Amino acid sequence: MSYMKGDLLTKTRKLVKGLAKTEPLWLKPMLKAPPVVFPRSDGKVKPICLPEDVYVNKFYQKNPESKYEDPIKLTSFSPIPARVFAGRVLELKEHGVREEEAISIADMEYRGERKSKKQAHKRLRKIAHDLGKRPSPNPYPSAMKEIQAEERPHVRDRFFNPQILEIAMRLKEERAADMRERFGGR
Repeated sequence: MSYMKGDLLTKTRKLVKGLAKTEPLWLKPMLKAPPVVFPRSDGKVKPICLPEDVYVNKFYQKNPESKYEDPIKLTSFSPIPARVFAGRVLELKEHGVREEEAISIADMEYRGERKSKKQAHKRLRKIAHDLGKRPSPNPYPSAMKEIQAEERPHVRDRFFNPQILEIAMRLKEERAADMRERFGGR
């Protein structure tokens, strides 16, 4: 039945009409009330565009270092700065502010907030240093440093984990055997 085109109903109808199959009990009721046929897609998936995407892209053009921040932090409830910026621009535009002014105001607010957080963190580090305690983590760490911090245990693990060392030794042996096989013992 795989060579015939159509759904189960049309295939069964063709088989019954061609006397290749006896008419099943469910065929007549199914012909009276056929199942819903969903429209087929043309194979092109349309990208999802949100109204703030234009402003997110403008934010990334102004602040390219922010591109490396994780766009979806599953452990956080706060949105990324680019989405906050875009939301603020849309909010200002709703209140009647022109687009250029809205972008500049949102950018000023973003830079001011970032600067104040950095200064507050600097003060906290100084206080922690004076008290001899460990300082709190940086509110705006480098995205590359965050990624490296996540990867660091795995990088160290490759030198000390016996399972990984065993896999590496097996791969070396297989590679050496392959080379011997190719070049014959030279």
